[in-house]
Amino acid sequence: MDKPVWTIMKILNWTKQHFEAKGVENPRLDAEVLLCAVLKCERIKLYTEFDKPLSEEERDKMRSYVERRAKHEPLAYIIGERAFMRNNFKVTPATLVPRPETELLVESLVKAAPMLRADGAVKALDIGTGSGAIIVSLLDYLPAAVGVGVDISNEALAVAKENAAAIGVDKRVAFRQSDLFSNVPVEKKFDIIVSNPPYIPAADIATLAQDVQQEPRTALDGGADGLDFYRRICAEAAEHLAEDGLLAFEIGIDQSEAVQKLCLEHGFAKTAVRMDYAGIPRMIFALKEKEGEDKYENILLEITKEL
Repeated sequence: MDKPVWTIMKILNWTKQHFEAKGVENPRLDAEVLLCAVLKCERIKLYTEFDKPLSEEERDKMRSYVERRAKHEPLAYIIGERAFMRNNFKVTPATLVPRPETELLVESLVKAAPMLRADGAVKALDIGTGSGAIIVSLLDYLPAAVGVGVDISNEALAVAKENAAAIGVDKRVAFRQSDLFSNVPVEKKFDIIVSNPPYIPAADIATLAQDVQQEPRTALDGGADGLDFYRRICAEAAEHLAEDGLLAFEIGIDQSEAVQKLCLEHGFAKTAVRMDYAGIPRMIFALKEKEGEDKYENILLEITKEL
């Protein structure tokens, strides 16, 4: 008896049904992404060559990917990368998977940079850099900028270094192991300090989607109220910033008022909020102004506008 022929379309349909049964959130899309990774092709090719059979090696690889995704392993970990801004970033289980809302944070900082320094030649510090998505993207869009990315995880830093090299900004960024500011000399002043810190309240982690629970807990757990890292960063950020420097955070749901208050309590003159795609407050910007000067207020107005 002849073996069944597993064509592209047959595998897509079977995988979609299997993922639906396993509670995978986007069954058809995930099936397409995984099969594209196996075949090293664009998604359109799945439908222009839908009747093409897969080789035994391709079937085996797809089977492995499907088994992993059915157990809710993040899609980005399976294929080894995640699209962010205009690049693909390597990700591993040592790094948080970059999210679309974080792109808005980077876009805002790209807009702010030439307002802080006429030529956009800012010095930026990314705290908890993970895969390096924020600092690497920032430097990719700002060719005159330089930066530092810090993380407590050496495994994450190794990934960030690979991404910086692949995207071509490795000559303008330094990565170092540091628990927040512990390995950042206070004498070195930055124009921008940015962080997407752990902000999930510890008790809420067990309620997160199964995919998210497989990401590094150290990149998720923000302590009892989710604000531990904001407290620590705000307490030291001002002394690491230039006089007219900008502090930028990604925040969790219902954290905007608390984080703005922390900024104002620790040497920042003005704060502003930007919403994400769903209209949820998702970013906080705080300016450390020169005493008596208001000329930087328009920076907050500009970067919190809809892009």
